[in-house]
Amino acid sequence: MALQLPAAFKDRMKFLLQEDYDRFIASYDHNPYSSIRVNTLKISVEDMLARSPWQLKPIPWCPTGFYTESGARPGKHPYYHAGLYYIQEPSAMAPVEMLDVRPGDKVLDLCAAPGGKSTQIAAKLNNEGLLFSNDLNPERTKALAKNLELYGVRCGIVLQEHPERIAGRFPCFFDKILVDAPCSGEGMFRKDEDMIRQWTNESPAKYAVMQRDILASAAKMLKPGGRMVYSTCTFSPEENEAIIAGFLSDHRHFHVEVPACSELFAKGETIRCKQAEENRVIPDDIWEQVEHTARLWPHLIEGEGHFLAVLQHDGSEDDRVLQIEEVYPPAQAGSGHLHDKNKSRSARGFGGSKKDKVSSKSATAEQGAAALAAYGEFIKKHLSFPPAGYTVVYGQHIYQSPLPSTALDGLKVVRPGWYMGDAKNGRFVPAHPLATALHPQEFCRVLHLSVDSGEAVRYLKGETLDVEENRIICFEGTAAKGYVLICIDGCSAGFGKWQDGRLKNEYPAGWRWTSA
Repeated sequence: MALQLPAAFKDRMKFLLQEDYDRFIASYDHNPYSSIRVNTLKISVEDMLARSPWQLKPIPWCPTGFYTESGARPGKHPYYHAGLYYIQEPSAMAPVEMLDVRPGDKVLDLCAAPGGKSTQIAAKLNNEGLLFSNDLNPERTKALAKNLELYGVRCGIVLQEHPERIAGRFPCFFDKILVDAPCSGEGMFRKDEDMIRQWTNESPAKYAVMQRDILASAAKMLKPGGRMVYSTCTFSPEENEAIIAGFLSDHRHFHVEVPACSELFAKGETIRCKQAEENRVIPDDIWEQVEHTARLWPHLIEGEGHFLAVLQHDGSEDDRVLQIEEVYPPAQAGSGHLHDKNKSRSARGFGGSKKDKVSSKSATAEQGAAALAAYGEFIKKHLSFPPAGYTVVYGQHIYQSPLPSTALDGLKVVRPGWYMGDAKNGRFVPAHPLATALHPQEFCRVLHLSVDSGEAVRYLKGETLDVEENRIICFEGTAAKGYVLICIDGCSAGFGKWQDGRLKNEYPAGWRWTSA
């Protein structure tokens, strides 16, 4: 075994696994499995299988997930830059599958960065409903926002907040909540040796304190009858079964449901985990429920180590239930809201008057009205549909948000919704995330580039292209000159501006292709 596992970790695993320990240790001699998950916001599974340059093998617990063959480099292919798939560890796909997200749900991904599970949730929502993606780390929320933009998410809001503060604003609000909790990372030792170096014998206990608090905050935000999934990528019982046992003791209106695909996973390790709660008496009926949690062991499946628990609310009402739809009405196309940076109670929060649909923000009311007018004219001329949601203006940035700006008042908001573009000097300049979330039939001008021709890579590198006018596909009555939606093998990748046979490249510098 090449990996140098900590002696204290091995002692823990010997006690936990006993007769299975040797098989578990032998799994560290195998390379980690590589896989992708198809982004169905952009392409169907069937089309991806037909186009894939690699052999793909289905992942049993995720219908959109596939193992890639040895030597495949999916991150170096134009399809990755077009957001057709997410590179994700196989076991990490399981928690969202167990969450049972449906279009129209209001979903919270509470510990979301870098965004793999949020993009998986968004695909299941199919841009119908609401997705809150939250993380406390400022650098990681940047990656989170970028991933949601790359994968064409229209109904997402990105926060950088403490769970308890979100709970104060949105009690009993969400239909589904994912708590992919920060943990000691023991399940990732084979994949990431840095996790080994960071681990100590005290790590599980340290993370357990955070996990209990996060899960308790999440419970406050779940609607009666809603569902939560708690997951970690660690083996320690203190962070897994013991957390669930303690939670159920404090929240008797929850129970553990047997997860889908339970036949593929091992049951919770209750017999040898009870000592993790040695200072607290947990009733036997709770431990019986904890047996319905799931462990993904690397010696039993083709994937890394994970734990998950499906927590179902029994539907009982309590005093905290709000008529939240009346406070935050359903999003409608064209509800103009302007953001006032100066009135915000948070450096990055969104504020404003609940009474005024248009209020003065960092710009004057007149400037804000001009920005909305320019934006509205662009949408009318360039898109085949009116974008759903509330139009929120923050400085010069314009978003379509699933919620009015007042709903996010006082919270640290990284993205209030779908980033549409900027208002500059009385005109509207579309943003890259607007392009990545569009389908070819939704924009007035489209240029199709092929991977096989090499044009797609040239575009992704930021090059200017020579393009004949007859290649620009336009709405009836629309001239070829202007902004063009660039599609790679039929899927949107960004914008360009065409004029007189030349396509000026609008692909952002920070996103460009850097591979040889």
